[in-house]
Amino acid sequence: MPPPKPTPNPSPYQEPFIRVLDEAALINHEDDPNYYAKYPRSLLSESTVDSFMTGTGDAIYRSLVPLLEATNHELILVTCFWARSSTLETLNALLRKLSEKAIRRGTDKIRVRLCFSSSSLFQKLFHKQSISGQIYSTSSWTKQFGLPDPSELGGLDLQLKSIFILPFSVMHPKFMIIDRKAVVLPSCNISWEEWFEGAITFTGSTVEEFVKFYKHFWLRTDMPDLPASTTYDSKLGQADTTDTQNLDHGHIVTRFSTASKPSTVSKIPTIFLPSPHRRNPRFHPFASSSAISAPPTPLNAFVLTLLAKAERSIRIQSPNLTAPPVLTSILKALERGIDVQILTSERLMILEQLVTAGTTTSRCVKTLVKRYKKLARNIVAGQRRPATDEEAAISPPRLGRLQISYFEPIGGLKGRGEEGGEPQQSHLKMTIADGEVVVLGSGNLDRASWFTSQELGVAFFDKGLVQQVESVLDRAMEGRARVVYDSAA
Repeated sequence: MPPPKPTPNPSPYQEPFIRVLDEAALINHEDDPNYYAKYPRSLLSESTVDSFMTGTGDAIYRSLVPLLEATNHELILVTCFWARSSTLETLNALLRKLSEKAIRRGTDKIRVRLCFSSSSLFQKLFHKQSISGQIYSTSSWTKQFGLPDPSELGGLDLQLKSIFILPFSVMHPKFMIIDRKAVVLPSCNISWEEWFEGAITFTGSTVEEFVKFYKHFWLRTDMPDLPASTTYDSKLGQADTTDTQNLDHGHIVTRFSTASKPSTVSKIPTIFLPSPHRRNPRFHPFASSSAISAPPTPLNAFVLTLLAKAERSIRIQSPNLTAPPVLTSILKALERGIDVQILTSERLMILEQLVTAGTTTSRCVKTLVKRYKKLARNIVAGQRRPATDEEAAISPPRLGRLQISYFEPIGGLKGRGEEGGEPQQSHLKMTIADGEVVVLGSGNLDRASWFTSQELGVAFFDKGLVQQVESVLDRAMEGRARVVYDSAA
């Protein structure tokens, strides 16, 4: 049995979540990766948060450069989509600097592993159909993927690898591991889209879970040892202040540690939440949404636990909202009197939604509102029963408040190349329950993320962190959210 790990503080979420995974052990044992299936408590850990930031993917990558430049021996970068972009240019500049660092030191090369799933429709259609993926030769780096010429990266031991399984199994996680000491968890890809994104950086034992995930899925062999003296300075390039910086266009950076002070969000309970890919989307066109169950992956199970066990409020920000189990669980939470606040996108990747879900977010939002209104009418009708009715003595249920907004850029939608740094869609993935726990990562609340894509999320248990995240999002969404339904209005 694996050694015991730090256990999150008692909460209404942890034990029900563990029970679900224990019951699903045989099912999850068929997954890839599945190393946690027989012992789901191995997913429990702790983390110390250094920063949280929002903005476009390009802005976030630029803000992360000082942290990534601290790499001394190994940088692992996993993303979903790879495209020529200003974000890629930022990455290329970083790779050149790391190469120069290694050459200047005259030591071993810095090991860099770049992993992705999708770069184009052609690449996906003709991709090697094996979970071992494919590694690209140095001759393809520049012309096909826009990386620097290998002659510019003499100080790096660099490898570029992709995994994609037809028809819908995209590897959707996005994360970076620095010297196996720190993790960056962004929502953005290496891409040109000017979308609203988020990223959190942290250290602690949760980093070991990311290393294990990378080793089991992307590497599939033992990892080479790093020097025993490997260190990582997560405060590199930081000013001696914890103030939140608002850099315009929703680009806000909050630091919890400074150049001279440790993090104010230290050693907090954390749960690592992988969600393995599957090839079967489980389409049931004639089944009601309440009858459609999602694969019991850790990420799916934990989000459903949050929705089922929340006692006061749920806050969701997701690019799309088409997963039937999520919609059903949101409605049940509202029935219990839980307030639900949702921010999503009205018209993001419509074609992809139709192909992978058979519907769109806007249709699902309309259906959710319709079902909510029906619940409200039923409650009113129940209150009008005759006084002789035995149930009249029971206090009528309180329906939770439902608020739904669509993300809209300030100044309206702009064409590609005309955005001026203003995010055009919301691509952040976040779920908060009761102001106590926040889930961040790659998982959308759509059918693709819940049934076929590989995803990766992390749950952080800390009220102070949640307050800061919500405060940042409130500021970033000012003027960028259009309310489409509010039951209290």
